[in-house]
Amino acid sequence: MTTTSASGDRAGNATLCGMDEARARELLAQNRERIERSLAELVVREEGDELSDIDQHPADNATELYDDELDEGLADQLREELAALERAEQRVEDGTYGLSIESGEPIPDARLEAVPWAERTAQEQERYEQRG
Repeated sequence: MTTTSASGDRAGNATLCGMDEARARELLAQNRERIERSLAELVVREEGDELSDIDQHPADNATELYDDELDEGLADQLREELAALERAEQRVEDGTYGLSIESGEPIPDARLEAVPWAERTAQEQERYEQRG
């Protein structure tokens, strides 16, 4: 098992900082399933739209446009989460899961439990988001 110091120096070659590898894989797999299921539901909902615009009130069109844009926004967010999850799975393979990609500092297990694909500590993520 690889151990990692707070500075991010690795000794050995194949595991995680803090969180157990099996737990990390379990969390990532659960979230992958949730994200993929949600994306599939959005596609099914999109395919279930009405076949005709005949006799539709203009407000119905506005509602459909709003719903379509909302669904597209949700799909974009889910695709971003899936990409982040895939990067996290790669970090598990590389033995760097649980370490910030920015500083190399350990990401607290509580954060990884809440956001298994987290790439930074909460403070680093906040600064990253403020920078835009």
